[in-house]
Amino acid sequence: MTTLFRRIKPYSFPITLDLIAKFLHIPKSLLVRAECWAYVLFVHRCDKGGQFISYRKLAMWIEAVVSLIKTCTTLEDLWQMGLWIKQECDKFDYEKPVLEYLRRVWAKHRDYLRDLQQGSDATA
Repeated sequence: MTTLFRRIKPYSFPITLDLIAKFLHIPKSLLVRAECWAYVLFVHRCDKGGQFISYRKLAMWIEAVVSLIKTCTTLEDLWQMGLWIKQECDKFDYEKPVLEYLRRVWAKHRDYLRDLQQGSDATA
């Protein structure tokens, strides 16, 4: 279990059958049930039987990571968050557009924190 996983706690996401159907690009009628397990989402489908979905593939996960980035109040915290994200990306298969999105959000917040720090340095 990674640091990000422990901080995000995805098994507590409000996951609905509608969300799963949209994610899988299938009609909701093909879904029997979904169970939020500790590390994965288990989906029982009429057409295929059981299927596992990584929480990391859900938009909720990506937005939770973005939220953690944006809550960093110091550059040191942001650097640590960057290390956790890098560990996460080294260990798990993230799609290139997701990685690019996280990098953009991280860099934008870094620039914001640098501007804040420079503004406070100028007034000191």
